[in-house]
Amino acid sequence: MMAIMTDYGHELQFGTFITPRAASPESVVALAELSETLGFDLVTFQDHPYQPALLGAWSLLAFVAGRTKRIRLSANVTNLPLRLPITLARASSTIALLSGGRFDLGLGAGGFWDAIEAVVGRRLTPGQSVDALEEAVQVIRALWAVDEPGGARVDGKFYSVRGAKRGPAVPRPMSISIGAYGPRMLRLTGRVADGWVPSFEYLKGAAALTDMNRRVDDGAESVGRAPTAIRRWLNIGAAEAKVEQLVSLAVDYGMSGFILAGDDASTIEHFAHETIPAVREAASAARRH
Repeated sequence: MMAIMTDYGHELQFGTFITPRAASPESVVALAELSETLGFDLVTFQDHPYQPALLGAWSLLAFVAGRTKRIRLSANVTNLPLRLPITLARASSTIALLSGGRFDLGLGAGGFWDAIEAVVGRRLTPGQSVDALEEAVQVIRALWAVDEPGGARVDGKFYSVRGAKRGPAVPRPMSISIGAYGPRMLRLTGRVADGWVPSFEYLKGAAALTDMNRRVDDGAESVGRAPTAIRRWLNIGAAEAKVEQLVSLAVDYGMSGFILAGDDASTIEHFAHETIPAVREAASAARRH
């Protein structure tokens, strides 16, 4: 078994996690535009289609794609139980084509099952939700594989395609990141995903990342992938947005991207102007020693 790594050597990247409040849609878009102006790599929105206080994430992503030119876009993360994989594959390709390849797909196995069931979504057990997510990734990648001859075929228990036409080619390969915490989901992330995106508030401290990273690595190695193939994003709040803590999370605990949650423009600006440059410099210095 390959030795467990604590620093995967990725260039650090940074994003924002903006609440898509339906009460102030232009403010949401303005924060996304500000994120681009400030040089962030990524802007993300939560996806809870059963929540009337929030804008529809995928419509918002398409709109923001038209209002920006450089920044990448993603749901953080997509609610799979209420989205068919073929719909996600086609919608992803569409936004990628219209944005010049600036779309990344974030996926989650589901939560808030009462709310999902209330809008006619199917309630799944934890084990079923992991299996369904794995099948969904297979379907989505099959529909993205435009260079393979013939139609896409996946025979699954939850999701299947039998000869479905593949989608159009996009400007750059789209990545898939998975929001994962449990052992099976973490290993699945290592096997099939390009990124892992947990939230700090759901961890039992930074030390929990050591074991979680190991499970992602085990999943990658089980199918012959290098653990470095998976970028490790972490959703953080203002309380975690301290230089020393972020440097430690990067070089000691393997995180390679930080997504700041919050809707205050001044906090986002301070993070971009003060925190990010200091984190990059300190992390580079730590890596040299």
